[in-house]
Amino acid sequence: MNTDNKKREVVKNNEDWKKELTPEQYEVTCSGATEPAFTGEYWNNHETGMYYCVRCGAPLFSSDTKYDSGTGWPSFYAPVGENKIDENLDTSFGMMRTEVVCHRCGAHLGHLFDDGPKPTGERYCINSAALKFEKKDK
Repeated sequence: MNTDNKKREVVKNNEDWKKELTPEQYEVTCSGATEPAFTGEYWNNHETGMYYCVRCGAPLFSSDTKYDSGTGWPSFYAPVGENKIDENLDTSFGMMRTEVVCHRCGAHLGHLFDDGPKPTGERYCINSAALKFEKKDK
């Protein structure tokens, strides 16, 4: 879970986030919860467009880097640019994982694994509840 002390561009208290987010979005982005596999809105989305942080609207991932990892969560091999994602050590549940959070607001997004495809070899395993997708006009 996000326990870092970085300065964020967007800072709100938990009551404000509760007013703005659905209960599932709040639990995922503020409490570090994980939606069940194959249930999120975007795990099987094949549209072209951009994925934004559901809390602050920061652009995070492009559909150009999304791929089917078979895990049941939206998976990307890279964020849309530098300084979009921060990484934290997550030792919850007796595991050592890399948590990924939105650089702008600190929202918990998911986790980073090193079993992704080329060119990065990384898999950003992201909760749909942490994202907002905007389809690109053709």
